[in-house]
Amino acid sequence: MIRIAIIDDHAIVRAGLRQFFSEQVDLQVVAEAANGREALDIVRKGQVDVLVMDLSMPDQSGVDALAAIKARAPELPVLILSGFPEEHYATTLLRQGASGYLNKECDPEEIVKAIRTVFRGRKYITAGVAELLADGLSGGGDKPAHEHLSEREFQVFLRLAKGETIGHMADSMSLSVKTVSTYRTRVMEKMNLESNSDLTYYALKNGLIQ
Repeated sequence: MIRIAIIDDHAIVRAGLRQFFSEQVDLQVVAEAANGREALDIVRKGQVDVLVMDLSMPDQSGVDALAAIKARAPELPVLILSGFPEEHYATTLLRQGASGYLNKECDPEEIVKAIRTVFRGRKYITAGVAELLADGLSGGGDKPAHEHLSEREFQVFLRLAKGETIGHMADSMSLSVKTVSTYRTRVMEKMNLESNSDLTYYALKNGLIQ
């Protein structure tokens, strides 16, 4: 039996997934959470085999939650199930430790297939994501600017784009203000942008925030 935790801030999504998984003989939903912090509590208890997690959540985004979960339980498979199209996040999050990335518009059967795949310790790569990865290998210069950021830089970039202050980021990420400022400088340089409003515009234009 594969023990699953569903992390999504919409109760109706969790209920729908729970119902569908209950129809599978080898899947069992053992925990649910509405945000990244609750997800980390589930991980600490250590009684799940696969996490199915949304990206867009209150309090802590799925991007931040993924980093915290992989730091705590590097071997735990995390399958991202997001409303954002694959081209916006998939390759970045796979590099940062996600075991797979699916858009919420996919066939429910594909979610089950992905869970079984990541449970066996393999990555679940859709045809669309495979194409994105191949494009990245063959022509790195064509990659979007945000894909050149490190994991921590990507976290800082998203938080800045959403209007979070450096002081608040320093507190919530357990970093010094100076360190966050350094990350911000690196992000600006790598993305060739000049202001926080430029970051927000880029993130909105590329569908990285809503």
